[in-house]
Amino acid sequence: MGIRLGIPQVGGPPPDGGLIDSYGRRATDMRLSLTDKCNLRCTYCMPAEGLDWLQKNQVLTRAEIVRLVGIGVSRLGIRELRLTGGEPLVRADLIDIIADIRDQHPELPISLTTNGLGLDKKAQRLKDAGLTRINVSMDSLHPDTFAQLTRRPFLDRVLRGIEAADAVGLGLVKINAVLMRGINDHEAPDLLEWAVSRGFELRFIEQMPLDADHGWTREGMITAGEIRELLATNFTLTPDPRNRDGAPAERWEVRRSTAPDVVVGVVGIIASVTEPFCADCRRTRVTAEGKIMSCLFSREETDLRDLLRSGANDEAVAQRWQEAMWAKPKAHGMDHTGLGAADFVQPDRSMSAIGG
Repeated sequence: MGIRLGIPQVGGPPPDGGLIDSYGRRATDMRLSLTDKCNLRCTYCMPAEGLDWLQKNQVLTRAEIVRLVGIGVSRLGIRELRLTGGEPLVRADLIDIIADIRDQHPELPISLTTNGLGLDKKAQRLKDAGLTRINVSMDSLHPDTFAQLTRRPFLDRVLRGIEAADAVGLGLVKINAVLMRGINDHEAPDLLEWAVSRGFELRFIEQMPLDADHGWTREGMITAGEIRELLATNFTLTPDPRNRDGAPAERWEVRRSTAPDVVVGVVGIIASVTEPFCADCRRTRVTAEGKIMSCLFSREETDLRDLLRSGANDEAVAQRWQEAMWAKPKAHGMDHTGLGAADFVQPDRSMSAIGG
């Protein structure tokens, strides 16, 4: 079609079955939220009292989830699925959902992002159902700091979950960590040492303006540049020679300062705010109630749930999904020095209500 990134095309999406936007990007990575509920109260995500959760009849059913994945894979070119939340492990039919998707799509990579609570009891069943890989969020190795950040004293349970996932073969296990200024930023080298010594891949994520309290500030966040400086006290980082291939994390080979010739692992840094990767974004997001968000920071949503429940056929659902993705903005509108850009307005939804 000859679409060039940066030059929006008029009209609508091409009839080739793909999730292409007007800037030429093609979404092949589906992020699907299973619930907005969570059993932690992370300070950078939601208030201490939690949020007003969706009612059960508002959330996509097991059959609707499996159908949407099928439409995405068979008609729209989805090649990878990430199940998110909220906290997906709190969904009672999670194992059945994964098994149903696996039955229909034997080769589809299926990963899960979780806070790890209860993972030790479900890891083997998740593996048996067909889960490929897992990401666990853990921001601190110290119980008191973990409790301060999550408002729950459950670090030991998260660590048990990580160990169980690794033991049953849900790897490469990836650990997601958000650094908060003055709280856990000093832990960056210790977190990386802990991860590489166990064969895990640590990914630091810049705090994003997706907190329900809208308390995020550019000055308060730890930037990717600062993260690299913190790690440099103990490690040498060099760019990973492998192609980034649209991944949100910029990956670095890790060498200990005491042994600079030996690569001991890889660390990723997701810098959505200060080093955005919008130009190569390949993700499409479906919220727990079946709304398409073409961007994590989007304020525009397209409803697929009501279309599913109206008796529409797969072709109609696919067409609406394509139309939603065609309208994807060029970028999220944040600049390198703050919210700055006039076209950025923080979404009303918090991260738990969107799906990571």
